[in-house]
Amino acid sequence: MPSDRRQFLMQSAALSLGGPLAASMQPASKARLTPLPPGQPLVDYRPVITPNGTTLPWKIVAGVKVFHLVAEPVRHEFAPGLQGNCWGYNGRVHGPTIEAVEGDQVRIYVTNKLDAPTTVHWHGMFVPNGMDGVGGLTQRSIEPGETFCYEFTLRQHGTFMYHSHHDEMVQIALGMVGMFVVHPRNPTGPMPDHDFCYMLSEWSLPVGAERPDPNEMTDFNVLTFNGKVFPATAPMVVKTGERVRIRLGNLSPMDHHPIHLHGHAFEVVETDGGQIAPAARWPETTVLVATGQTRAVEFLADAPGDWAMHCHMTHHVMTQMGHGIPNLVGVDPSAFDEALAAVVPSIRTMGSDMSAMNDPDAPDDTLPKNSLPMVGGTGGFGYVTMGGMVTVLKVRDGITSYEDPGWYEHPPGTVAGPATPAALARDDIDT
Repeated sequence: MPSDRRQFLMQSAALSLGGPLAASMQPASKARLTPLPPGQPLVDYRPVITPNGTTLPWKIVAGVKVFHLVAEPVRHEFAPGLQGNCWGYNGRVHGPTIEAVEGDQVRIYVTNKLDAPTTVHWHGMFVPNGMDGVGGLTQRSIEPGETFCYEFTLRQHGTFMYHSHHDEMVQIALGMVGMFVVHPRNPTGPMPDHDFCYMLSEWSLPVGAERPDPNEMTDFNVLTFNGKVFPATAPMVVKTGERVRIRLGNLSPMDHHPIHLHGHAFEVVETDGGQIAPAARWPETTVLVATGQTRAVEFLADAPGDWAMHCHMTHHVMTQMGHGIPNLVGVDPSAFDEALAAVVPSIRTMGSDMSAMNDPDAPDDTLPKNSLPMVGGTGGFGYVTMGGMVTVLKVRDGITSYEDPGWYEHPPGTVAGPATPAALARDDIDT
């Protein structure tokens, strides 16, 4: 182990334990650890991929990585047809992923372009108390028009988050959250070929409204991966046999999310408290990410195809209009429509335009302004009756590009289809 890395870990451990050892390792004149040289992408780490998102740029000034976050109003598109007046960072919902390396000294400027005070908290990270970002407790709030500076040395590696910690119910609900990934200085295991990063969130956006409701406590009707709902979620494209890591952070106001991946089993390799020792890891196909938690999973993409990844709360794979209407399952509304049409000739039951089932790109003009169908997106075989917190892992043999390859072409005889009379007779199935 390099001597600077060994010294850094000893300092970090001593500070975490406290007591005389901490005092001997941390001179009174210093407020933070002695940083290591700035880590470099593609040399010290493989950069993360934030589908539908981006990574915050940085520059090095006198050995310090310098970032700039701008808190500001954002006009955000959850999917074509549904937009919201949100708050975010650097023109985005959610904020760009911050990425650095264990031992880096980081300096993060935060400019407030909102019309309300704010702060930024570095969720799960070991920082000096005065850098923790809790308005009124560890700092005064950043007033509109002000720029504050946060500076600390990264003492740990893992998957973390950042978010406003002033008027949290409002500001988090409006989108002021982001991911913060800290790579290990000296990785001990194989590096992933692809390292994906997702923020899980939920919103209350009544049909036709454009401002999310931050006062909602129970009925969230827009569920997002990186601020998008299916079918607007970008797929994860990987080559068969590659090692994949998926990082998940949850800053939903009220709900946990059991994230389920089809076609593969993964190992849970990391919690928000740190890496899990290899001998203690366990296999899963679903990982529960509670509010305020992060989880990281890894697997080998060994099964070609288009595999869904989604929250397994069934109401979290829909969008809007799901629970505020009468139960009409099995009801044919056509007779009611015909009777009402005598008085209002142009009337049609909302969602009765089934053209989207045959042509997903065809607009349904029975929907209210600024709203989406409860479920639905394009798939390789027609209409997919899921929405909300859904994306697709696309595994392909021998690809040379990681652009969206389109829908999977299945080998002959590998797709479920209508049973033939001969097959039914062979297996003595009476239909």
